[in-house]
Amino acid sequence: MKVILLQDVKSLGKKDEIVDINDGYARNYVLPKKLGIEANGKNMNDLKLKKANDEKVAKQLLEEAQAFAEAMEKDEVVVSIKAGEGGRTFGSVSSKEIAAAYKNQCGKEIDKKKIQLPEAIKNFGVYEVNVKLHPKVTGKLKVKVTEL
Repeated sequence: MKVILLQDVKSLGKKDEIVDINDGYARNYVLPKKLGIEANGKNMNDLKLKKANDEKVAKQLLEEAQAFAEAMEKDEVVVSIKAGEGGRTFGSVSSKEIAAAYKNQCGKEIDKKKIQLPEAIKNFGVYEVNVKLHPKVTGKLKVKVTEL
């Protein structure tokens, strides 16, 4: 019996795959537990439409991320931290502070988990920080660290 999987099943396959399994296994385990549905004409067509819609949404998300990355490269964020004697800083600039400063200064939100700092920013100056907006898109943001 051919079955379209609704979830990942360890020994069978991934979600939205069409697999050929024994009739008894399908009737007694896969179908009652809602792990899959029978691969008839209607369900096959629904799966095809769902895949087309998923591809369209993924393409749209990619385009939005690329546009956001282009806009972000023009922006500069200023972050102020305390300094002690001799111009040495107290602590470092975190991704949380960069995300908050970007929201305040530019009016757009970035998830702090997506900001990739190669090492802690502990000195004053201008730094270029990578922001992972999409699995295929990484934007660059200029961060200017000044004395408070």
